Amino acid sequence: MLTKILTFLLDTIFGFFVFLLLARFYLQMLRASFRNPLAQFIAALTNWLVIPARRFIPGLFGIDLASLLLAWFIESLLLFLLYSIGGAAGARGLSLIGLFLTLGLLELARYSLYLLIGVIIIQAIISWINPHAPMAPLFNTLSAPFLRPFRKLIPPIGNVDLSPLFVLVAAQLLLIPLEYLVRSVALIF
Repeated sequence: MLTKILTFLLDTIFGFFVFLLLARFYLQMLRASFRNPLAQFIAALTNWLVIPARRFIPGLFGIDLASLLLAWFIESLLLFLLYSIGGAAGARGLSLIGLFLTLGLLELARYSLYLLIGVIIIQAIISWINPHAPMAPLFNTLSAPFLRPFRKLIPPIGNVDLSPLFVLVAAQLLLIPLEYLVRSVALIF
């Protein structure tokens, strides 16, 4: 019972920061405005990690590598802690480190797809309820690069944009092989 409680707490706390760091990375990569409450909240909660890390991890072509690498490190550390608590971590040296780094990278891809799904759903709801809401520009900025290819292929039907539906289906289709890949990598080691 204590193991489950500790696993839940670690997964919740570490997962929360991984999602925040990934959101910060995508906000900066997609050039979203940080002049809205959500972006300011994300920046305020992650500044204590990102600002010191930027001294050692410079950006690359305007991409915030510090946020991305911190998310990867925290996810890999979480996986190590969860495997250690579960008693699965043995003394296999470099292969074990490679396992956690590889699984951490795959989990970041999975979290990124979940973030995309959340952004698309929120953007669609905002566009239906109040397209002039203060948060609408932020979610439009984050979702536009993913919706644009589908909007070119599929015109609105009866003034209803179906492109969010196709992005959600595509994200779900990408999650399926990603889950199998995570399982197969975990079984290899």
